[in-house]
Amino acid sequence: MNRLTFYMILLHSLFLGIATASAKSPFVNNVDTAKHILVEDVVTAKSGNKSNSKLSTETSSTKISALSLKDINIPQKRLPSGQVWVVNQNKHVQPQPFIWIVENLKKAGQQPFLQVAKPAEKPDGKPNTSAKPAAKDDLEPFNEVIKNTQKSGGLFTLYRNKEKNKIYLEIKPEQLNKNYLATATLESGIGERGIYSGMPLQDFLFYFQRVDDKLHFVIRNVNFRTREGDPQVRSLTRSFSDSVLYNISIKSIHPERKTILIDLGDLLLTDLAGLSASLGVPTSTDQSYFGTAKAFPQNLEVESVLNYSGSVEPNTEVASFASLADNRGFTLRVHYSLSQLPDQDYRPRLADDRVGYFITAYQDLSKDDNRGDSFVRYINRWHLEKQDPKAVISHPKKPIVFWIDNAVPLEYRDAMKEGVLMWNKAFLKAGFKDAIEVRQMPDDATWDPADIRYNTIRWINTVDGYFAMGPSRVNPLTGEILDADILVDASFIRALKSEYRKIVQPSQTENRTTLSALMQNRLLCANGLDAKNNGVPQKMQGQQGLLSHLSKMAGEYDLCYGMEAANQFALGSLAMSLLPDTMATPDQVKEYINQYLRLIIAHEVGHTLGLRHNFRGSTLLPPQEMNNTEITKNKGLTTSVMDYIPPNIAPQGTKQGDYFPSIVGPYDEWAIKYGYTTIQTSTPIAEKPILEEIAAQSYKPELSYSTDEDVYDLDPTADAWDNSGNVLLYSQWQLNNSRVMWERLDKRFPMAGDSYSDVSERFSTVLGNYFQQIYFTTKYIGGQSFYRIHPNDIPSEKVSGVPQHRLPFEPVPVEEQRQALETLQKYVFAEDALSFSPELLNKLAPSRWRHWGSSVQVGRLDFPIHDLVLLMQGSVLRDLLSGDRLSRLKDIELKTPEGKALTLPELFDTLQSGIWTEVIKPKGKPMKIASLRRGLQRQYLDILTSMVLRKEYVPEDARTLAWYKLKQLDEKLKGVNSEDEYTKAHLLETRDRIEKVLNAPLQTN
Repeated sequence: MNRLTFYMILLHSLFLGIATASAKSPFVNNVDTAKHILVEDVVTAKSGNKSNSKLSTETSSTKISALSLKDINIPQKRLPSGQVWVVNQNKHVQPQPFIWIVENLKKAGQQPFLQVAKPAEKPDGKPNTSAKPAAKDDLEPFNEVIKNTQKSGGLFTLYRNKEKNKIYLEIKPEQLNKNYLATATLESGIGERGIYSGMPLQDFLFYFQRVDDKLHFVIRNVNFRTREGDPQVRSLTRSFSDSVLYNISIKSIHPERKTILIDLGDLLLTDLAGLSASLGVPTSTDQSYFGTAKAFPQNLEVESVLNYSGSVEPNTEVASFASLADNRGFTLRVHYSLSQLPDQDYRPRLADDRVGYFITAYQDLSKDDNRGDSFVRYINRWHLEKQDPKAVISHPKKPIVFWIDNAVPLEYRDAMKEGVLMWNKAFLKAGFKDAIEVRQMPDDATWDPADIRYNTIRWINTVDGYFAMGPSRVNPLTGEILDADILVDASFIRALKSEYRKIVQPSQTENRTTLSALMQNRLLCANGLDAKNNGVPQKMQGQQGLLSHLSKMAGEYDLCYGMEAANQFALGSLAMSLLPDTMATPDQVKEYINQYLRLIIAHEVGHTLGLRHNFRGSTLLPPQEMNNTEITKNKGLTTSVMDYIPPNIAPQGTKQGDYFPSIVGPYDEWAIKYGYTTIQTSTPIAEKPILEEIAAQSYKPELSYSTDEDVYDLDPTADAWDNSGNVLLYSQWQLNNSRVMWERLDKRFPMAGDSYSDVSERFSTVLGNYFQQIYFTTKYIGGQSFYRIHPNDIPSEKVSGVPQHRLPFEPVPVEEQRQALETLQKYVFAEDALSFSPELLNKLAPSRWRHWGSSVQVGRLDFPIHDLVLLMQGSVLRDLLSGDRLSRLKDIELKTPEGKALTLPELFDTLQSGIWTEVIKPKGKPMKIASLRRGLQRQYLDILTSMVLRKEYVPEDARTLAWYKLKQLDEKLKGVNSEDEYTKAHLLETRDRIEKVLNAPLQTN
């Protein structure tokens, strides 16, 4: 049973997993076709000549005079088009940190953007003359420091002495104050609670800055920019700070090259990745060391082996891990990539809120926008260029290549490859043939999967993860995606046998509520999401850091998605065993696994292409067409693979079709067309008319987009794990399937080799699916659909020949709301809604294994069926009568024609009639109210009592109706009697409670 109410109480905020591959990732590209140039090179100037090509500007520390590029003593071939060289009055180059220039700005009509980072100056704006270089006598001779080291040349030169665990980094003078990219990846993990191998840790845009005899490691602030020549440049440099993370001692300076030497351990054997703060355990620097270290022309790849022990603060509990041999100390390997910004002609693409891409955004403080919106938003995407720019469809100059990890089991590699290549169908819409390729990582590969030069699909093992995720690294200046790695947890496949439920179970000794017990592994997501907002005791701050780390993964990646996906996978495999007349064959099971893996990989690849979730993606087909493979193989099973898609389980009497999509959907193709179509213009702004034509098609149902932040509302067409274009009908099918499954579970299980605890886990899976479908049904009541459309979008339909524009909000038709209420009455509130055989209930035994990773249940051992059912029923009832829903119902009365809304009186009357049927419509025979019904009726009475006594916020009309319904019920109770002791006591107590409530003194809010 360890699953259920998660859906009802927390709605869907937890099992969504919000995946988001990360729109906030600070990793994006640097230069684009609009000629945005970073001014950071140091050149030598000559004097005398004048030119028409001039630049005149001024900073708070240096006056800049006009000077021709011809006056600079530098080969002209080194001057890229559109670059600006800033030279001061005495003809020495004054490096301006981080100035972006747009060439021919006014002529091109592009939205300008330019950023100036803070120059080195004192607070009064005068040059900082106090910064003195280190005296040569204070530093060791260069050759003495690097003595007995092995040299590796590359982007930066490395000198390594393995015996002393030393790596020195040599930095050229021209590499100071220059932007570089740094990524940190957890190469080895603990296997639980988010500390997983392959997890992305940090992305930085950084630069080295020399201050006296120190070298600062500085994170660049790229959130604020302004136009060239705007006086606000001065304010910008004073208002927003970069972040100095480390102050590193200079070990030596080369007497001729003037290069600076630092101990790389002062940077990479520290907590640069932020793990100590997350774990509450400090890094043991003296026990940490370097693993592999490689230098390449464009990047460095260094592995740090970090040891952790103790706690960051006294009297603070550190994170506890069941998988560790001893929690007092452990080792993690962190892979760092330091790389230069891509030197290519990449043009950013502006975002549109109708198309779901991750976004790189900054504030342009010079932007003149009538709406007062100073943000510039770019989509995150790869840099794809056609080999033949004139061809309608062309191969790319450089395809996106994914490497399958050599640790992936052989039997799953083909399905993974198919999942990646599914996206090539979408890229045809953008004019690219074979935009994506898949290659197999050799068994003897010498490169690491965390190397930023390779996009990999990695296979990992955890004890509590059950996830797949597809984060990408982007250039924080332009939104260009530079690297992506997909992680797949092997627990996904183990979920076929429901083994994942046995690994980590909630402790029954902590007096947790049934709700918490039902959530099981979802506690990871719940705690992670709560950690940002809720304080914890001082002694638990080590845990809080870990939970905050999990919160990032839950919000930005598909961590929680994987957990529920594993559960959905188990449900589908169980349906294969219970719904057909015969058990599934090995070939059918293999095909099911392959379909599942293919979808998981396609979903995560979509994230690595820049796409966000689309939770309206499952609404393509009506339920009647979902098992017609002629339709699903050609049109698709869903409009997007970026939804959280459950297995498509056919109703009784219908031949089973595809369980999962085999092709990307029309929304996926449309989104790729928006993001990757080659547009022959010179600036991002100039692309807008063409992009607007594409985005304006969003009115079409198959192109509708709804993402993570949209599904918290009562929109029955946008949710995770729902299915079909008619969720209400499809959910009824699944409710009936669940009833068949728990009936047959009693007859077919346990099978040979099973235990009774296996039966209990399978029952929990089926019952969990039952209440998940109930949750989808509740969203129809007071529901409304929200569409991301713009006023000028193309009309979606015509009525009597007149175009009808779709509006952002559309209330659910009253007929569907009434149908949803009938469904809830039949499957939740009716006396026979939940009926289980006594033999089945007596089979539901707990696991009795007690060891690490398995907390044996202590206390009550039998299955608490009453508590479980009442919890579910009460959750649904409280949700229906929540203040938010009741307020929405009142508002909808104003948004619909008279008689076309579900009113509060109708809702209260329907619920009271269905829950108190025995009293309101007695059948004439001696009254006997069943135990589950008595519990439900008490919960109904509790809810209305809280309304009347003002213990809960509800609209005043709802409070009045609650009082009125209690009074009506009291009148009905006066005329009924029963000989059954349970019923008699229940009715008398109910009357007594109602009378006390009705006679209670009036309280104000």
